[in-house]
Amino acid sequence: MAATSPVLAEVVRSGFVEGRHHGSLVVLAADGSVERALGDVEAPVFPRSSNKPMQAAGMLRAGLDVSGERLAIAAGSHAGEDFHRELVAAVLADHGLTEEALACPPDPTKSAMNCSGKHAAMLATCVARGWPVAAYTDPGHPLQVALRGTVAELVGEEIAHTGVDGCGAPLFALSLTGLARAFRAHVLAAPGSPERRVADAMRAHPEYVAGTERPDTLLMREVPGVMAKGGAEGVQAVALPDGRALAFKIEDGNARARVPVLTAVLATLGVTAGSLPPSPVLGGGRPVGEVRAII
Repeated sequence: MAATSPVLAEVVRSGFVEGRHHGSLVVLAADGSVERALGDVEAPVFPRSSNKPMQAAGMLRAGLDVSGERLAIAAGSHAGEDFHRELVAAVLADHGLTEEALACPPDPTKSAMNCSGKHAAMLATCVARGWPVAAYTDPGHPLQVALRGTVAELVGEEIAHTGVDGCGAPLFALSLTGLARAFRAHVLAAPGSPERRVADAMRAHPEYVAGTERPDTLLMREVPGVMAKGGAEGVQAVALPDGRALAFKIEDGNARARVPVLTAVLATLGVTAGSLPPSPVLGGGRPVGEVRAII
């Protein structure tokens, strides 16, 4: 990301600006054209968990047969609540597997780790296709080769780099414009297609995408037809049902700027997200300021 990225949010304490968060942001119009761009939105970034809906679509294309909550958690970053852990265990049991097969690190158990839904779905896809479950996170494994191809197709560009995500699975670098384009493709896809199935599952079961009170869940509950998925290091992507979409990354990766920027950019699109929590700055245990967006 360019060193001259614009300020997307500032930290205000007692009326004094004590810090700034730089970043890049892109907004796509309903026809898919770039309506607004701040910073370098064509430079590759790691979208982190914002890649999960595309990976889930790739798993469906590869032969995974799940729907509803099981598909939502495959595309999600869950909070490790009881119902999340129970569903991950059920997905594994459905395919003759146990928690030990998960390659994600424990937090404190493997099923409680926020990416365990994706990992359980990856394992289930391997079982469905007859692929080996061992080393399923290796970039050369047939599953990961297939997922890379799906992600590249949906973002409309070549994968710039393949890394290792925090959960141990391959992570694909792409542009913010490509990320927004992929989210738009999900909500506009034909009913019954893999992409639309993912979007519909996420929107119908948002609590499995994130957690009971997490921003993605709150937004999808409040605004009908919205598909939202955040990622680590200050990444967020959203698609509206009319085809408008947005994606941004906070350059320093600080998550505290994500909700203020998301709320502000949605407001520019005429979308009120009153359920999203504020980001107060505390002094002596009480609010003395805020993290506010500069859009």
